[in-house]
Amino acid sequence: MESLKTILYFSLFKYPLKLEEICRFSISKDCPKIETELRELVAKKVIFQIEDYYYPEYDPSCLEKRKNGNKMAADALLKAKERARLISKFPFVEAVGVSGSLSKGYYDNDSDIDFFVITKPGKLWLSRTFLMLYKKIFLLNSRKYFCINYFMSSSSLEIEEKNRFTATEIKTLLPFEGREVFEEFYNKNEWVSHLLGQHDPKLEDIGVIEKPSGVKALEAALSTKFGEFLDVVFKKTTVAFWKLKFRQMHTEDFKVALKSTKNISKHHPLNFQKKVIGALNEKYEEIRINHNIELQREYV
Repeated sequence: MESLKTILYFSLFKYPLKLEEICRFSISKDCPKIETELRELVAKKVIFQIEDYYYPEYDPSCLEKRKNGNKMAADALLKAKERARLISKFPFVEAVGVSGSLSKGYYDNDSDIDFFVITKPGKLWLSRTFLMLYKKIFLLNSRKYFCINYFMSSSSLEIEEKNRFTATEIKTLLPFEGREVFEEFYNKNEWVSHLLGQHDPKLEDIGVIEKPSGVKALEAALSTKFGEFLDVVFKKTTVAFWKLKFRQMHTEDFKVALKSTKNISKHHPLNFQKKVIGALNEKYEEIRINHNIELQREYV
């Protein structure tokens, strides 16, 4: 019941899906077979069809919300590309992409543009600090078009948490800058295909990053023992601040939502991953009780 799992997952975000979208997230690429399965689910009223879209409830308002969000996403993508290019010019940034709702073609007045940044090894916390200072000083700490909450080092590109949430984020990720690094990123995360079917990201038009001369000079100056020292200091300072700010968060949740290592920096204080997986398993349980359909649970 891959198709049902996909519909239930996106329903958490009030997002009805078309047949081709459901097929995209299926290990089986036999769309006629999937369409037959969907018809059977509709006949049993496990799901409903509204125009060309499928959803667990008959709720036309969700479809209207999706269509409006799709229209707004087109304009937001232009802003995202512009900001991604700017981010790519910062010291030690090797690749930039967009995740979150915009990567799935949706944007509304409450949305942020979530950037995913890959940095040079050993310089993640330096790079992150430069970007955070820019946001605080020049953007007055606004995250609307500059929400940078996930950094990875190019020496550690495999996502550790392998579940439906992280797989969906990888499969829908929009790579904008850093073609070669993204090629390696997708190679390191081929496990996604075992959960959501084969993924073939189009990287031909992805920008190749060229740093301004001033940034190159700064990178050279910080590619030293002093630069290594600063990276460690910025990491320790940031993590200490987070532990104080989020001191009520359980240790295990902190390790996932605010993962802070030499090669990874996540800032997801709402622990969205855990909440989504939990809500999805509740949906599975409802389906089991109401329709006697068993769906294997997801794990964080």
